[in-house]
Amino acid sequence: MQEIYLVLRTHQTHRINNIDDFKYRLLHWAQQFNEVVWLDSNTYGPNKNTYDAILAVDAFSILQTDTCQAFSQLKGFHNQTKDWIFGFLTYDLKNDLEELKSENKDELEFPELWFFQPKKVFLIKGTTVEIQYLKQYEQGIELDLKRIEDYPLSKATNSNDATQIKIKLQIHKDAYVEKVSSMLEHIHRGDIYEANFCQEFYAENTPINPLETYQKLNAISKPPFATFLRCDDKYLLSASPERYLKKEGLVVTSQPIKGTAKRSSDPVEDAKLKYDLEHDQKERSENIMIVDLVRNDLAHTAVKGSVTIDELCKVYSFEQVHQMISTISSKVNASTHPVDIMASTFPMGSMTGAPKISAMKIIEELEETKRGLYSGAVGYISPKGDFDFNVVIRSILYNESKQYVSYSVGSAITAKSDPLKEYEECLVKAKAMREVLEN
Repeated sequence: MQEIYLVLRTHQTHRINNIDDFKYRLLHWAQQFNEVVWLDSNTYGPNKNTYDAILAVDAFSILQTDTCQAFSQLKGFHNQTKDWIFGFLTYDLKNDLEELKSENKDELEFPELWFFQPKKVFLIKGTTVEIQYLKQYEQGIELDLKRIEDYPLSKATNSNDATQIKIKLQIHKDAYVEKVSSMLEHIHRGDIYEANFCQEFYAENTPINPLETYQKLNAISKPPFATFLRCDDKYLLSASPERYLKKEGLVVTSQPIKGTAKRSSDPVEDAKLKYDLEHDQKERSENIMIVDLVRNDLAHTAVKGSVTIDELCKVYSFEQVHQMISTISSKVNASTHPVDIMASTFPMGSMTGAPKISAMKIIEELEETKRGLYSGAVGYISPKGDFDFNVVIRSILYNESKQYVSYSVGSAITAKSDPLKEYEECLVKAKAMREVLEN
């Protein structure tokens, strides 16, 4: 029988005068560690996060594995630690759940599942910071706080300026149109109703400063699920607007995004773009298909009759784009393990399609690269079994050892899709990442 032990953490609460300055210093201080997960809601009101921001650093224990029994191992890891664990699930964990495969090329080489139990956790809400250190490291709190407070608020230098970043495409425009046309043939034959088709943009032999790049991306996007993640020499710099799954108490919530429109600096034009998205029947049908898929996924672990649609096809505005978001929730029994909820819903419907398994097979056939962490999820599971995970989109991924920079974008293909318009939608979604990298 697996040994379960009680983890003791020291809890301190501090009131901070200038929380933005503290967050800046805190994230810079965190760069000394090989394991970092920073989650920032940018105080986006409708997001309803438990915390405004969280930092977890410095692994006490780590789970890193491939797709073989990955969810089972994650379940065991949480059962054993009975503590905070932070990390990521890559899209390719689909192969652990179904008879699927991932054989496309992978230059980023992230582990397929990676979680760590941090020695040090900072939980930020409003102007309050709760610090939780493992008991054996509590003597370091005062020194760490002093170093954080003393970190200079100097303006960051632009380390990327010296590097000429040349963005390349894995799939050029003509090939993209051909592949989407092939996907449409599958739809017209009735193999699938919808699939999310993605393409990678990349740069080789390109050193970047991960933290500065993240800060620029976050500054122009201000998303509700921003993430800075370091896993040794691999980095995720994410401006994600999408929640994959949250559990708080016995309530589970999913918020898939389907439907995108660009923003305009002209208020009148911007309002029209938002109105047009709200009333676009193609975008609404995409969203509703995924809502049905998510309802079905949540039903696997839900108390009977508890799956509800809290919000359908509501348009929210972000710095770069308008997005159509639906909110679906369910209730679970207290005995239901958090990892079982995740395993029964992964990968998220917004990044796969419907029917899910058929869509994932066609995606693998037509895409050029292994998705890896892109369209996976980053987040945490708390000691009580609550959790919150984003969807890894609008993100830059970086393998520092190989100096390989990557960002991917996708769009939902349905029977009404026009390949050229889908390509244009991808460019809209890629705009922020390209701007940040090319300055």
